[in-house]
Amino acid sequence: MSTSEGLIAAAEARSAHNYHPLPVVVASAEGAWMTDADGRRYLDMLAGYSALNFGHRNERLIEAAKAQLDRVTLTSRAFYHDRFGDFCEQLAELCGMEMVLPMNTGAEAVETAVKTARKWGYRVKGVPDGQAKIIVADNNFHGRTTTIVSFSTDEEARADFGPYTPGFVVVPYGDLAAMEAALDEYGDDTVAVLLEPIQGEAGVLVPPPGYLTGVREATRARNVLMIADEIQSGLGRTGATFACEHEGVLPDMYVLGKALGGGVVPVSAIVSSRDVLGVFRPGEHGSTFGGNPLACAVALEVVAMLRTGEFQQRAKELGDHLHHELGVLVGGGAVREVRGRGLWAGVDIDPSYGTGRELSEKLMARGVLVKDTHGSTIRIAPPLVVTKEDLDWGLEQFEAVLGG
Repeated sequence: MSTSEGLIAAAEARSAHNYHPLPVVVASAEGAWMTDADGRRYLDMLAGYSALNFGHRNERLIEAAKAQLDRVTLTSRAFYHDRFGDFCEQLAELCGMEMVLPMNTGAEAVETAVKTARKWGYRVKGVPDGQAKIIVADNNFHGRTTTIVSFSTDEEARADFGPYTPGFVVVPYGDLAAMEAALDEYGDDTVAVLLEPIQGEAGVLVPPPGYLTGVREATRARNVLMIADEIQSGLGRTGATFACEHEGVLPDMYVLGKALGGGVVPVSAIVSSRDVLGVFRPGEHGSTFGGNPLACAVALEVVAMLRTGEFQQRAKELGDHLHHELGVLVGGGAVREVRGRGLWAGVDIDPSYGTGRELSEKLMARGVLVKDTHGSTIRIAPPLVVTKEDLDWGLEQFEAVLGG
């Protein structure tokens, strides 16, 4: 039995089976490459679902973390600390907004966005108590808490977790007419529309041109908050700082996570205006680790790196190349369709060639790590630091597995 096989057996024996990982055991990583417990190297074409936008063990981020580790790591929000104000200011400026409420995980940030929208609806908009409605899209993925799965349409994520939280209305993603109809039907009780500008878990679904602009106009006209969940799509992934920017849209609130922690620590936040985040009073919401010194130090470096525009430009240029090369495979073998933007793609597979899982395992055997979703789709999202040479090598393996 190899070292990896033994470690997998130990994990399977003692851990709950809420995941079905590929049979690879990562022992070390750097940049866009990972090495398993047996010494074999793999090109990471998933980047932790965008949590590793800046690659594994990015030198700037590791140094920022090490420097902070030598000073203070946690205070709780019972006290101020010397990185907190700067973090909030810099992140708000990056987003073109005014205030920040930091949390830890993406799901926590989405929950915070839901609570904020409801509180704003009751205290500012004047919605009757208990009547607030939030409109969401089908095929969404915003996390896995009981409230969030209450408005999921994925039965695998939802089944056996009821009773479900009320107050959510689901409409088809990308259907502006359906969105406007729901806004009109629920009228003044609607406090927010919560959307992913590009749906990641659903298979990197990009909405029709003009959709986000239309949602922005419809929500503004009806005094409804537009909340953009950019946990996967934001912070450089699509070739812009935020996916909303591709349509010139500024929402009322960004929900951020994953890459905000630089692949070092979990960091999330909602970012909005004073009018919206000003609804909170002390004691009404919080998190022991939210906005801790170590998190702020790493996230500050992430913001500084994004401010240069280098990573957004890399995602755009390499993303154009990625989509061109993947497009060549459409219709010539296993690939039925390719979607996405920037260094992010969803590849639909002809089931006659195998499941997404089976093809992911074939790619793993050739040294490329990706992950399937919804049975027949493979997601591709390499770190933004990947070189063109490494990307091309990875695409050669895709062609070998999927193009024939």
